[in-house]
Amino acid sequence: MADVTAVRPWTRPHDWAEVVLGVVAALSFIWMDTNNAAMWTMIILGALVALDGLVSLAMPGLIYGEAVQIVLGVLMFISPWVMGYTEFTGISWTSWIIGGLTVIAGAAAFPVAQAASRGAAGQH
Repeated sequence: MADVTAVRPWTRPHDWAEVVLGVVAALSFIWMDTNNAAMWTMIILGALVALDGLVSLAMPGLIYGEAVQIVLGVLMFISPWVMGYTEFTGISWTSWIIGGLTVIAGAAAFPVAQAASRGAAGQH
């Protein structure tokens, strides 16, 4: 049953979590105090996380999508320091939490994507 879910598009909970995390990150500037760097960093990284989650949902056998999620999560996690907005506590914590959760979701989805890839390869 797990293998069937892993191969069927639009059914993997890890990828849905990535979409939700990306949307929350992209919209977080609405309810948080930010500066320009924080706002645009969260909009861009959040949109990329959500977009990659949607691609992974549509094409569950793409292993590289989960690796991209992990990289995007790391970038979001380090962005308060790199982009210089650590003085904005709320948006910084949002970056750290969503970045960490994105890394966890991507890492958890990686073996599922590998199984889906192997299953799709076996169907040819």
